[in-house]
Amino acid sequence: MGVLEVKDLTMDFGGLRAVDHVSLEVNDGEIVALIGPNGAGKTTFFNCVTGVYNPTEGQVQITAPGKASEEIQGTQPHKVTEKGLARTFQNIRLFQNMTVLENVMIGRHSRLKSGIAGAVFRGKKTRAEEQQVLFDSYEILKKIGLTRWVNEQAKNLPYGEQRRLEIARALATEPFLLLLDEPAAGMNPQETHSLVDLILRLREMEKISVLLIEHDMSLVMSLSEKIYVMDYGKQIAVGTPAEVKKDPIVIKAYLGEDIDA
Repeated sequence: MGVLEVKDLTMDFGGLRAVDHVSLEVNDGEIVALIGPNGAGKTTFFNCVTGVYNPTEGQVQITAPGKASEEIQGTQPHKVTEKGLARTFQNIRLFQNMTVLENVMIGRHSRLKSGIAGAVFRGKKTRAEEQQVLFDSYEILKKIGLTRWVNEQAKNLPYGEQRRLEIARALATEPFLLLLDEPAAGMNPQETHSLVDLILRLREMEKISVLLIEHDMSLVMSLSEKIYVMDYGKQIAVGTPAEVKKDPIVIKAYLGEDIDA
């Protein structure tokens, strides 16, 4: 079953077509990669799916577990998050002067039930909910392996741990689909290997699906069940890792590079 179905997605910026009738599907429990050279339109595609941009044409349809399918193109980003899609960004967007725990607690905000009145008067229910947020956030840090940094400011974490904290904050929103925009960017091989293990573990533990953009082809090939390839805004290939790395159109798009490297 498709938890995400994107049909003929198109995004124009003035006279420039950044995404040109791209279709993509992510099934329940699947890890799917979206790859392509720099400037291919991958992040623009993500921005259309997650509500940052309202696409010029096309449909973005989601099917959350136990719910009917719905179209979400043009929905505001915070509403997309509430519907069960969470993302990380190519450039780290943590609250650098907040602690690791506080960053995750902010991610829990979309699941809070007490409104403005609860925040002002801080009744018994509100206080109980705040305690639950603390507990849940710490549990997420345990899953990600960040408890040693719990009270450290985010800016003091090593780079690879900041990347993991972004994933922790995304998980705090209770997504059924996790969208990762270049999660291994800037990581060394050991950190990348650890990231692969983490994503596989989270898929099993949290029962989530994953859509990722990534330039590290060793990560893509070892992690993905299905790969979509974009170039100049268009989809040029789709298939398993074995099929994609032998596709002559894909090899040409990468200027003859060994995409298995």
